[in-house]
Amino acid sequence: MTNQPSSLEAQLLTLRQEGESAIAASDNLERLEELRVSYLGKKGQLGLLLRTMGKLSAEERPKVGAVANTVKEAIQTALEKQRESLEAAKIQAQLEAETIDVTMPGIYRPQGRIHPLNGIIDRALDIFVGLGYTVASGPEMETDYYNFEALNTPLDHPARDMQDTFYLPDGNLLRTHTSSVQIRFMEAEEPPIRIIAPGRVYRRDNVDSTHAAVFHQLELLAVDEGLTFTDLKGTIKEFLQQMFGELPIRFRASYFPFTEPSAEVDLQWNGRWLEVMGCGMVDPNVLKAVGYDPEVYTGFAAGFGVERFAMVLHQLDDIRRVYTSDLRFLRQF
Repeated sequence: MTNQPSSLEAQLLTLRQEGESAIAASDNLERLEELRVSYLGKKGQLGLLLRTMGKLSAEERPKVGAVANTVKEAIQTALEKQRESLEAAKIQAQLEAETIDVTMPGIYRPQGRIHPLNGIIDRALDIFVGLGYTVASGPEMETDYYNFEALNTPLDHPARDMQDTFYLPDGNLLRTHTSSVQIRFMEAEEPPIRIIAPGRVYRRDNVDSTHAAVFHQLELLAVDEGLTFTDLKGTIKEFLQQMFGELPIRFRASYFPFTEPSAEVDLQWNGRWLEVMGCGMVDPNVLKAVGYDPEVYTGFAAGFGVERFAMVLHQLDDIRRVYTSDLRFLRQF
């Protein structure tokens, strides 16, 4: 007579068959994990069957135990094989979804260009940073003190007429120059200092081909012991030569309320003299206003309009062209 499998042994074999079929039919990793817990978990079907082994005879237990191990290994093998298959399919689907057809034309995005004003500012800053200057900035909305009074221009000073600006209801104003940045920087720092301050400024100018009510300025300031007008001339000469090349330069006596002595700087361009900068030694009253001792420290300052440099270097006929955002104009740069 052949030995017939016990009831528990038969249940184990049935469980294996059902498990392998269910695992093979699973189509995602989440379902596969549910089957693993269902068959092999602490409260899974295999565990529940094994808990009944205590009812078997001593002769049946080893045989049923061997079958149970075989069933467990078979289900684990089926799970691992199906997991590898599903993971491979998932990766393949992702690769197919993310595949790029390199033969298709790309999305064209035209390359941007540096605006002519930003280009001038960047060139100037590179030169002065190379000379040891630090870039400084300040607010465009200023108080009367920082824009005028601290720069030796009291309320009744006639020089204010040259820099009439836009006043706000709260008593503040839109700065007429970036010299206010110099005052704020000197109040916060002790000499020696060397700064370059670019920024937008405002004046009540009538708009025409060479003037605008809103424009850009770049000013430099150096304060230290023993600085002279010779240092100022050498700095400006080096800057202009790097900016324009080896061209004749001249200094003409001029007037600014915050420098003494003061000068205008001319550059010989295409056979004629062009005024390009203003400069001078910092007035002792300005040094006193920020708490510097003018008997110990001296300084020099200079500034220029960015638009003027752009008009010269790019041979522009009208300052308004740099503000209109006309692509026909801007694409030339």
